[in-house]
Amino acid sequence: MLITTAPDGTEVRATDEGRGPALLILHPGLDDGRSWDKVATRLTPRHRVVRLHRRQYRQDLPGPATISQEVEHVVAAAREIGSPILLVGHSSGAVVALESLLAAPGMFTGAVLYEPPVVIGPPLGGPGGEVNVRARQAIAAGRPGRALRIFIRDTVGLPAWMAFLAGVFTALSPRLRPLVPHQIDDNEALDRLGVRLDAYAGVEAPVLLLGGDRSPAHLGERLDALARVLPRAERVVLHGQGHSAHAAAPAEVAAVIESFAARTTD
Repeated sequence: MLITTAPDGTEVRATDEGRGPALLILHPGLDDGRSWDKVATRLTPRHRVVRLHRRQYRQDLPGPATISQEVEHVVAAAREIGSPILLVGHSSGAVVALESLLAAPGMFTGAVLYEPPVVIGPPLGGPGGEVNVRARQAIAAGRPGRALRIFIRDTVGLPAWMAFLAGVFTALSPRLRPLVPHQIDDNEALDRLGVRLDAYAGVEAPVLLLGGDRSPAHLGERLDALARVLPRAERVVLHGQGHSAHAAAPAEVAAVIESFAARTTD
């Protein structure tokens, strides 16, 4: 484990494995970093792989967390690592990675951003945050599976049957069930951040924008918007993959990361 302290005194925790050029992975929602196990296993022979347990999903810390507070944990972990670092962010973790590039540009050689749900127009939670309101009502009623189903169907944009299965699985999982309120906190934090495309135009580090051709269309539109403003962006499409290629095609995801890391750390 990598353990350090953020400026506000909260403890920063990360899984720290392998040796070599450093990669700092910021996991997606409804996770604590373990969903990236298969990718990390393929990267650790040649890289130091640090997987941050994001503050938003820490049940031992008061919440909800703002994006700025999450960035403080990223920067604290980066200082502890100490060497040039490539950021790897997935979904909302990729938005935190983008904000970290702005907050501490000299610490990172670049970033791989896998389908960040950046706000480019209407809020992720719908007009007036109504999606989040309905999800909160389900949580209050003791139905976390239904809350996640609402989020996956109406924010992520997956088909209703996939949202239903994800909700059932989550409701039955002792590890995932307590994370559902944090997922809604995460969605609200992204909406509070708002449209930041003008700010991202100031990111000078190279950025690889990663997406799957089976992901919901709006995620590709968000990648397109980032590609138009980031000065040193490139796109990679994972054919036959969606938003969970880290689990479905870990070797392919690891190869993309390693290739980009080799080009940005020379």
